[in-house]
Amino acid sequence: MPTKTLQIPTPDGQADAFAAFPDRGERHPGVLLYPDAFGLRPVLEEMARELAEHGYYVLVPNLYYRHGRAPVIELPEHIGEEVRPAVFAQLMPLIEAHTTERALRDADAYLKFLTTQPEVSAGPVAAIGYCMGAALAMRTATAHPDRVAAVAGFHPGFLVTDAPDSPHRRVRELTAQVHLGLAEGDLSPEAISELDQALDAAGVAHSTEVYPGTLHGFTMSDTDAFSPSGLQRHWDRLLPLLGRTLTHG
Repeated sequence: MPTKTLQIPTPDGQADAFAAFPDRGERHPGVLLYPDAFGLRPVLEEMARELAEHGYYVLVPNLYYRHGRAPVIELPEHIGEEVRPAVFAQLMPLIEAHTTERALRDADAYLKFLTTQPEVSAGPVAAIGYCMGAALAMRTATAHPDRVAAVAGFHPGFLVTDAPDSPHRRVRELTAQVHLGLAEGDLSPEAISELDQALDAAGVAHSTEVYPGTLHGFTMSDTDAFSPSGLQRHWDRLLPLLGRTLTHG
């Protein structure tokens, strides 16, 4: 499985990124994978490799590149509950600095880069994300409806907020098919209903599912929230979505 560490030119500098893709000398559909709040690290590289084995070119950017190369903060091998408060104390300034304006500038740069890689086939791409990355994937798809055919978000954060530019208020701009896989307690029943109503009203093909017995962060094997069954359900939903919406060959 070929992998690369790349530099993505953006209006604000160079974003380091990880890419994984099949070793078959062909071109493959592109997937832009947004990490969770802990950022680009070995578990995300592992997930990118696994997805690439199904025939995709997977690009994982360092969201916090303005503050340094990944890992921007030192992360333990296992992010257990006892270290989370200290880790988040370091992360919060980076998360707060990642404004919607910055996210949209980055999305444009990431998509331009992804779609011009020699290993990436012509046609639409997917934007997927975990935790805060789910909101970034949704923003990417609403800002670029002509380029993004699939959105998937798992244990999402910041999808439904009171902000005027909350991602759920922009879904009328989507042309992508959407799957959202929630942990129990990720969103209130009212928020899920508001999100589903917005997607229905926009005519977006979508599924919103609460994965039973899961905690926020269930896909991430380097956290206490990890659920092997939740991770498997995530693949069982993600791979058919990509198969339906992205063109192979």
